[in-house]
Amino acid sequence: MLQYIASSRSLINGIICHITQNTVRMSLRSVLRAQTADCHAEVDKLFGRFDLSNREHYRTFLRTHARIVPAAEYAIEHAGTRRLLPDWPDRRRAPLLFADIRALGDQMPALLPPPALGCEAALWGALYVLEGSKLGGALLAKSVPDHLPRSYLAPQGPKGAIRAFMERLDASDVGDPAIAVSAARNVFELFLKAAQLELEAVP
Repeated sequence: MLQYIASSRSLINGIICHITQNTVRMSLRSVLRAQTADCHAEVDKLFGRFDLSNREHYRTFLRTHARIVPAAEYAIEHAGTRRLLPDWPDRRRAPLLFADIRALGDQMPALLPPPALGCEAALWGALYVLEGSKLGGALLAKSVPDHLPRSYLAPQGPKGAIRAFMERLDASDVGDPAIAVSAARNVFELFLKAAQLELEAVP
């Protein structure tokens, strides 16, 4: 009888373990969201200091992005992102950023070093930050006066592009999500560093 009970308990524990493992298995998007929430909040807080209705603040905001986005997009492209996102050329925003900065009579600032993207997991992590920033950008664009250029922040690309990206991210099967998380956090850190550099120059 005791042997039967022990065997039953072992079977039940095995079932519970199997259910738990499948329950806690999260999509890469969920892992990235959970593991970068702190640095994402820190970026939002720092960038909240920019008053986008003010021309100089808006110019500085764009310069902040210009320190990162072109180099990050270059790194992403040369890491082979077209394997993951065939429509990558339509997703690039550096040319729009260049155009807005020129329209404000400014020049491109010095770029920060691009993120190191040595594998597919790291590529997904960096893409998660850049593609996700478009959602926030669409909201921020509403704060920019109509007489100022805002092609960088305004929604662009094919309809449903963000949803398509998130679906591909969810369907990805990277071996080590921690690498994706590390890459995403590195990109967030670049945004923080760029904002700190530019805000130091704001009177």
